[in-house]
Amino acid sequence: MRRDLCDGVGIARLLNATLVLPKFEVAAYWNESSGFADVFDVEYFIRQMNGFVKVVKELPSEIASKEPFRVDCSKRRGQFDYIESVLPSLLEHNYISITPAMSQRRDRYPLYAKAALCQACYSALRLTRSLKKKASELLEAIPKPFLSLHLRFEPDMVAYSRCEYSALSSASINAIEAARGDRKPWTGELARIWRKRGRCPLTPNETALILQALSIPTNTNIYLAAGDGLMELEGLTSVYTNVVTKSSLLTGEDFTSMHGNTKAALDYHVSINSDSYVATYFGNMDKMVAAMRALKGLYKTLFLSRRAFAEFTSQGFRGKDLMQALWKAHRDDYVLGRGSALPDCFCEFTL
Repeated sequence: MRRDLCDGVGIARLLNATLVLPKFEVAAYWNESSGFADVFDVEYFIRQMNGFVKVVKELPSEIASKEPFRVDCSKRRGQFDYIESVLPSLLEHNYISITPAMSQRRDRYPLYAKAALCQACYSALRLTRSLKKKASELLEAIPKPFLSLHLRFEPDMVAYSRCEYSALSSASINAIEAARGDRKPWTGELARIWRKRGRCPLTPNETALILQALSIPTNTNIYLAAGDGLMELEGLTSVYTNVVTKSSLLTGEDFTSMHGNTKAALDYHVSINSDSYVATYFGNMDKMVAAMRALKGLYKTLFLSRRAFAEFTSQGFRGKDLMQALWKAHRDDYVLGRGSALPDCFCEFTL
């Protein structure tokens, strides 16, 4: 949602439009109803965007009762796509709602739009005072030094990947099946090709194996940046015994009643301030964290390679041979600490 908001700022600047503070459509994620003001400092955001994009809290009364004209931006690629295809709708209807642009080409934006987008991403989005206080308490409570690990092995993630796994517990299998819906898993040769392309999330056990291949000590303090519902977690905690979570460190009633959005914001804050950050996926949070850590000069950022793990195991690598192969696959990024997401970050040119 943070990425989509930043994209919305960039698009508003491209179209010379006013941005209305968005409403979070979070039901698809956590079945809740938190809003922008529950996570971000509204007044600060509006002030920081002054001169880049005009932001208003509410719609003008003359159009507030209207439903917005919905524009599909999922396949928009750059500046002229928006000017030629989206601007006419804005001029006609005065008020439009845009869908997230998953394949956005932000590098094709003119500099003034890049500047607005990057101002939103890296300067204007500040947590609310109460949430920042809670995040600081959490960061203080974590034993130092520590590694923040973003682990993605929830039922919906596995169901979305359409991958199958052997040796899972019956509880995990049932949870995955319940989340599949009409997404049937790949089978046979298609399943092997899909896995070798690195499309399958790493299990906690596989994650622990790669961390050991990188000679990360098993007594390392690890903060688990993850949502509820992680499966097979003992595959990690049986090897790495100093694992903590936000729920184990913040047990007050105010924490248990927090929205999923605000809990995710805690993970984000801890991850951009951790001594090192390791991700098992290459998702939106991972890219945002890596870019923010680079901006802060924190380069100990690493993405574990699902593709390398699948390739080596499919070739029959086991034991020491597998460990050595995994080390070689990660060596350059690990030694240099440069973070695999940095080529995707263009904001250094406009900040």
